[in-house]
Amino acid sequence: MSAAKFSDQHVDTLLDKLSSDDQYREQFLGNPALCLAHLGVPVDPTQVPAIRRLPSKDAIKANREAMKAKMSGNAGLAIFLVD
Repeated sequence: MSAAKFSDQHVDTLLDKLSSDDQYREQFLGNPALCLAHLGVPVDPTQVPAIRRLPSKDAIKANREAMKAKMSGNAGLAIFLVD
């Protein structure tokens, strides 16, 4: 993945949107680099895998703290994008 770094605020915003907003989830799957750029997290589009999937909204809600711990300060996008 790219060198994208997530602050706690970035992670909270992203998890809020991915756990509640179907339209955002669709946009994120279609162009995660653009969605993250709008949040202030630059991602090199060439580093985004062609095949992507997201956990369900309920799974994100249920595992929010674990996801947040894995994503904060890291290139946490990898937990959502699968080669």
